[in-house]
Amino acid sequence: MTDERIIEGEAGATASAPPAGPAARRRRRRGLVAAALAAPLALGAVGLSLARQGPAPLTPVAPVAIQALVPSGAIAARGEVAEVYGGTFILQDATGRALVETGRAGEGGGLVARGETVTVQGRFDKGALRAAALTHGDGRRVVLARGGPPPGTLDWARESVGLGARPDVPALTAAVAAAGYTDIRVAGRGPRHLDVAAKGADGRERLLHVGLDGTVREKQAF
Repeated sequence: MTDERIIEGEAGATASAPPAGPAARRRRRRGLVAAALAAPLALGAVGLSLARQGPAPLTPVAPVAIQALVPSGAIAARGEVAEVYGGTFILQDATGRALVETGRAGEGGGLVARGETVTVQGRFDKGALRAAALTHGDGRRVVLARGGPPPGTLDWARESVGLGARPDVPALTAAVAAAGYTDIRVAGRGPRHLDVAAKGADGRERLLHVGLDGTVREKQAF
């Protein structure tokens, strides 16, 4: 639409046209300002694939046997893919089976293959392991929880051109420790916060919302 305004303004500026009045001049200035603002945004959109928000800084978690999976904000299990059903698959080992949810990343059916051995890290709750990261047998790691601001928002646009706030993970985990939590694991990232799994003073697992400003609040107790 900005381009159309500029073209119309140029087409109207012919030799036979009467001198533009104050209102017309103001409209033309507004069109030029709009064009100047739109140009960098358009250039930023072209480069989004290069500047897109990186994966959430997940803390690696050592896998446990499937039988040992307990409700947690950040836990991992290793086993063989027994069955694949779109965005979910069955992970099995010698101790049992677990349902793994991969969301949209697995809907095409190419994320894992039946019979391969994988390690899945994520949140285990209500009998399902909601994958945040998946490591194949050959060492390839796929991060499913990218996190960051939702696409199309102002924060997302700022991050896309390198102007957004970046989480200071060491400082934020230190803030969680100062609040009295232990066994601290970064589990994902939201628009302006980290999701952090940790244990409270009572030993129970918590999922915490840790703002980029260091504020800590509990989201869920397991």
